[in-house]
Amino acid sequence: MAARAIASGTISFGLVSVPVKLFPATRSKNVSFRLLHAKDKSRLRQQYICTTCNDVVERSEMVKGYEYAKDQYAVLTNEEIQALEAQTNQAIELQEFVPISQVDPVYFENAYILGPDKGGQKPYRLLGEAMSRAGKGAVGMFATRGKEQLVLIREAGGVLYLHALYYADEVSDVSEIDRGEAVSLKANEIDLAVKLIDQLASDTFDPTRYKDEFREKLLEVIDKKVAGQEIVIAPARAPRGQVIDLMEALKASLESRQRKPVARAEAPAAAVEAAGTKRKPARAKGRPQATATRAAKAK
Repeated sequence: MAARAIASGTISFGLVSVPVKLFPATRSKNVSFRLLHAKDKSRLRQQYICTTCNDVVERSEMVKGYEYAKDQYAVLTNEEIQALEAQTNQAIELQEFVPISQVDPVYFENAYILGPDKGGQKPYRLLGEAMSRAGKGAVGMFATRGKEQLVLIREAGGVLYLHALYYADEVSDVSEIDRGEAVSLKANEIDLAVKLIDQLASDTFDPTRYKDEFREKLLEVIDKKVAGQEIVIAPARAPRGQVIDLMEALKASLESRQRKPVARAEAPAAAVEAAGTKRKPARAKGRPQATATRAAKAK
């Protein structure tokens, strides 16, 4: 099934315009739960309660207010807010081209894939090829959803990616972070740490080597619940002891890696463990047929 575009727009730099379509680059597979009434397992409905009169407030009676002091609000109407919003013309104005390595990943917010829209195939490929040869990405402003979003466009594998960026004043100042008092590191401590890093090092990042084992175990437990099987709570793993001697900890880590040269550390024990065999159970008659896995994908 072909991917469905969520928006369209136009990239412009100089006198060049590139009509594009916007596709989501990622999707969360977190397992979500509904809040139910414990007595009859019915879904709960959210309500807004006024903190002064305790009345239930409908959406038609709500206004937006900015809290400028404790319990003091500046109320803005929808018309006032709309008048301040930027013109949403889906234009992506490129401002400058910079080396990708100079953009700290802390600024990345969301990722999207850009595809050429009708009539945009040639300028789309031209922009991608030019950025690839130059080794640079494009920083620009995307006028969408009533505001201007700072973005970075980069080329990878013949495709253009758009990354929504945080503004500078939205990123925490590291000087505000307490890093503890200054310490002196010994040369042999650094050498041992580097050796441990070298043992764990890979030439490339392969995301397919990793999987969300907690989600898989949670879905397995949910499937067993649907099938009417009993669930046994496994005892929690004892917490690790605090590292006292840094050198001894580094040496022990190196020795452990030499004895067991595995590319990835073993996953922690599951918080819950279902009773019975490892084979996936058959669905009980009269039970819902949609598996938890499919439900999670449909989220």
